[in-house]
Amino acid sequence: MIQALAFYMFSALVIASAVMVVTSRNPVHSVLWLILAFFNAAGLMILVGAEFIAMLLVIVYVGAVAVLFLFVVMMLNIDFAELRAGFIKNMPLGLLIALVLLAELVLGIGAYSAGAIDLGTPAGDAAPILGESNTASLGVLIYGKYILLFEAAGLILLVAMIGAIVLTHRPTQAKRSHQNIGKQVRRRPEDATVMKDPEVGQGVEL
Repeated sequence: MIQALAFYMFSALVIASAVMVVTSRNPVHSVLWLILAFFNAAGLMILVGAEFIAMLLVIVYVGAVAVLFLFVVMMLNIDFAELRAGFIKNMPLGLLIALVLLAELVLGIGAYSAGAIDLGTPAGDAAPILGESNTASLGVLIYGKYILLFEAAGLILLVAMIGAIVLTHRPTQAKRSHQNIGKQVRRRPEDATVMKDPEVGQGVEL
């Protein structure tokens, strides 16, 4: 009973958060709703016994990806009015793509229900280790059989991080208040500014 209530609660929060991500006008609020959706999705993963996936959702997606989205949104100088205008302009194309994807989903579900799709069966070489948790079994596979793929995924994430840094980096522009240390050191006494305290009505001799 408790598991069913937890499932419906997490599912409702995930759906509500996803809707708020799309409909929020403020992009910062959208990222915060996305973080809430990730947390509730992690709760769903715990309910089905996939604690490793739940940990990945919290550590990787919430702790890294969502925070990176938040920093990019807050640091980039984006004209959101122009983005909304472009969204309205491209809405027909987006609706067409959405209809195509919906048709593919309906056809796929219909073919699967009709038994026309022959799904593959596991070979058994990736079976979980007896007496160990899901995390331990996945660790043996990731750092054993799939170590090269794991390292390739790490390189892809590194490239994505560098790309985000390049997008948010702004070169430092020299301002009028910027100090030139070399020019100050080479200053001659006759070029220095002399403070004058003129008397009233006499002015200053230049």
